[in-house]
Amino acid sequence: MQSIPVDTSRLGVLRCAVGPEPKIADFETKQVKKDRDGNTVYTVGVTVRQDGRRVSVIEIAVPGEPKGVAEGIEVRVTGMEAFAWAMGDRHGISFRASAITPVPAAPAGSAGKGGGA
Repeated sequence: MQSIPVDTSRLGVLRCAVGPEPKIADFETKQVKKDRDGNTVYTVGVTVRQDGRRVSVIEIAVPGEPKGVAEGIEVRVTGMEAFAWAMGDRHGISFRASAITPVPAAPAGSAGKGGGA
């Protein structure tokens, strides 16, 4: 499966829509998916909205539980890759990232302030 790097800087504001949940590898046994290093793989639903376009929600897999990521907060996605997949007559694109972290909130009253003349 070929990975395609994604330039997240072109995706606009990214917000957590669904908080981190362990990815299930086997729905019958409820076994969670692990990466090569034994870390639990989590999925995070992230809203993507580029200027003038509708909001889309994508699910991104990430190794280890993203700390501080909760619904509604702005997030930063690092090392995102897309993968095309097909199973029988089903197909789609899945996303994986090396990390998802919260974007620190700007201090109150700092917007538009500057050292003017």
